Amino acid sequence: MTMPGQGKVATSFIDAMRGMPLVLALCVMNLAMIGFAYYQAASFNSQRKSNVQLVITMQTEVQKLLSQCIVPPPPARPQ
Repeated sequence: MTMPGQGKVATSFIDAMRGMPLVLALCVMNLAMIGFAYYQAASFNSQRKSNVQLVITMQTEVQKLLSQCIVPPPPARPQ
């Protein structure tokens, strides 16, 4: 559903940006920075997820190895 003033607002915004190209460039750069920050956070989270999975797998393997070790009791001291 469109409102009657939407076209006028968009047109006036474009006209204002046409008069100030530096402001338009800053708006574009801000949008690009937001996109880059999102991409960086998404890639960091996926890498962290895989690293956590590797650590959990390694700890599970270590627990299996340690559960198979039998430690003999200490020898009794003669009294």
